[in-house]
Amino acid sequence: MRTTIDEAAGLVIVQSPEGERRYPMASAEGFAAASKAWLRAGWDVKHVYSFTWMGRPIIQLPEDMFRLQEVIYAERPDVVIETGVAHGGSLIFYASLFEAMGHGRAIGVDVELRPHNRQALEAHPLTGRITLIEGSSVDAAVLRQVETLIAPGEKVMVMLDSGHGRDHVLAELRAYARFIQIGGRMIAADGIMQDLAGAPRAAQDWTWNNPRQAAQIFVAEDDRFIIDEPGWLFNEGAAQSRVTYWPSCYVTRVR
Repeated sequence: MRTTIDEAAGLVIVQSPEGERRYPMASAEGFAAASKAWLRAGWDVKHVYSFTWMGRPIIQLPEDMFRLQEVIYAERPDVVIETGVAHGGSLIFYASLFEAMGHGRAIGVDVELRPHNRQALEAHPLTGRITLIEGSSVDAAVLRQVETLIAPGEKVMVMLDSGHGRDHVLAELRAYARFIQIGGRMIAADGIMQDLAGAPRAAQDWTWNNPRQAAQIFVAEDDRFIIDEPGWLFNEGAAQSRVTYWPSCYVTRVR
């Protein structure tokens, strides 16, 4: 596929095996096509490795986090469980939302909590809303530890952002589904990998070895869950699709 952005003509031109399509830049289709090219460029240059949240690096696309805060504020989970802590910026993000709302806490699970990251998180002003667990996110002992931190009836949201291989994410979805009530969600990050196979920072097997495939397999085998898109709470513009590294990622329990 080849995307050409012609600012002078106000067009986004997409050439694919099916032919050429021309979209006005000021259209939902033009915005979506230009965004797809921008996301690929941002992945190649590691754009998301340039942000912090309240002092901690947060390796996430800002639009994904803005959309996620809409969901958190609207649905008000008691707990967000995140697998894959890295520098801890996402945990601080959730903790800051909970602090502003006056309710909620975050649990971070990582196979290796590096000492300098742990120290920074434990010294952060929002550390009281965060619990850290070191170990594999799918290890039975880790899951038991997580379970002890969740009271009966609490609303849980799960953010899966550790290993991104299909089989690992599928194992996480199966493992953490036990914590999700009806209406609750698990979110599998970085399904964009499926669209990036062959890019400079990608592997060829990403066409199938990615979180999006894991989510699709999971909902096919567990009919309590579906993949859905959270509704936009506000939109006075023409755009109709998310700019996201997390396509087809919101796995929601419906029964």
